[in-house]
Amino acid sequence: MEITAYKPYGDTEFESLIERIHPPRACIDNDTCRDCTIVKVDSANKHGILLEMVQVLTDLDLLILRSYICSDGGWLMDVFHVTDQLGNKITDESLIHYIEQAICASRRGSSEVQACVGRNVRPRHVSMEHTAMEMTGTDRPGLMSEISAVLAELGCHVSGAVAWTHNNRAACIVYMEDELKHGPMLDSYRVAQIQAQLENVVEAHHYEGERRSVRLAAPAASQTHTERRLHQLMAADRDYEQCCSCGYEDDVVQRQKKGRDSTEVKIENCKQKGYSIVTVKSVDRPKLLFDTICTLTDLQYVVFHASITSFESIAIQEYYVRHKNGWTMDSESERRRMTQNLIAATERRVSHGLRLDVSIQNRLGLLSDITRVFRENGLSISRAEVGVQGEKAVGTFYVKDASGQAVNAETLETVRREIGGTVQVANKPSGRPSSQQTTLSNTSPSISTSSSSGKQDKPGFSLGSMFWSQLEWLSSNFRPIKS
Repeated sequence: MEITAYKPYGDTEFESLIERIHPPRACIDNDTCRDCTIVKVDSANKHGILLEMVQVLTDLDLLILRSYICSDGGWLMDVFHVTDQLGNKITDESLIHYIEQAICASRRGSSEVQACVGRNVRPRHVSMEHTAMEMTGTDRPGLMSEISAVLAELGCHVSGAVAWTHNNRAACIVYMEDELKHGPMLDSYRVAQIQAQLENVVEAHHYEGERRSVRLAAPAASQTHTERRLHQLMAADRDYEQCCSCGYEDDVVQRQKKGRDSTEVKIENCKQKGYSIVTVKSVDRPKLLFDTICTLTDLQYVVFHASITSFESIAIQEYYVRHKNGWTMDSESERRRMTQNLIAATERRVSHGLRLDVSIQNRLGLLSDITRVFRENGLSISRAEVGVQGEKAVGTFYVKDASGQAVNAETLETVRREIGGTVQVANKPSGRPSSQQTTLSNTSPSISTSSSSGKQDKPGFSLGSMFWSQLEWLSSNFRPIKS
């Protein structure tokens, strides 16, 4: 007997008819739960729509406390329990209205969302007006400094950049424009010249045949979300291989011995229902759900049911999935590949080092100057994100001493003095909120520290006003969230 795997119905005209008869709906419920807002979504299903919804919520810096996913039979009904960064319900009416429209914008088209808010809305993690430079290669101290120095010398104005490091590999996306023309790089000769110079920098410390890549891309309306693109770049660079370097079962045992900070992935097949059950247990941290869904989507797996919960800082994600072709993960190689990629996805955003939040007047070559100061003071960048807010450049850098030692106060004072502007130092290197923070600025000659023995300090702003003031950013500024 021939067994035929389930495959989603692929008639685009039929799908369009279903959407017209039953358009997608998003409902914001502030009455059912006393401690969180419930976002309910029902819509015709399509590959990638779950990621699009999670992306909307995480781009708004919302905490996703719990989530329940059900999308069998070609229709989805998803529930997200969310709060703002301070643990409060979402009460800003403009923000609620935006979520209701934007969370299903891909099914209706962006024009309705733009009409609803009366302005041009785009994801903060995508630049549609600037040339994008994508780089992957071996991580080493000073790499970002050398890249930004070349761009400054060639008259490229950096408008935004995001860089990750993982397993001795580095990936970076830099958005830039021509200094003179104030727009994307359109001259093919100039683009080739910039790319050749950047390739020289990346190749300088590589061995023969070692993996590396540099690519310049023109702006595009369909450009991928920056953080999802970083996942794709690092996966293509095979940074996940060291996540499972020995035998599959032995590697799981070894990772479990590392304690609660390690990620555990368990994969089983439910033959009665025809699903693969993927369970991920890890430390709860910023944008965890987004990173996991990115990986499942890019590996071409469809999530039919899921439950995401957290308890005492540990997140447990359980997914019932099939490959897009309808099959489950039956081979050892498939399960191993999934395990490697999920572990890498949970680790890439984990920051090692001290967090420095920098705000300074924007100018050509600023990123080159800042990263040069880090390099000259023996600091290595493990993760970075910079963007522009009005006339100010705002960046978040996770730095560590190149020798592996803790960054001392004298070095921090030197960095502050040479960078200028305002530098806020979080004493805890993780992405979670810190109850102790140090603020350094040109107007403060000494280091002042504020601490709290009880609850963490809460900034005095509303999420709604923060969202509208920063909607035009190219990327978020690594505010601590769980998702």
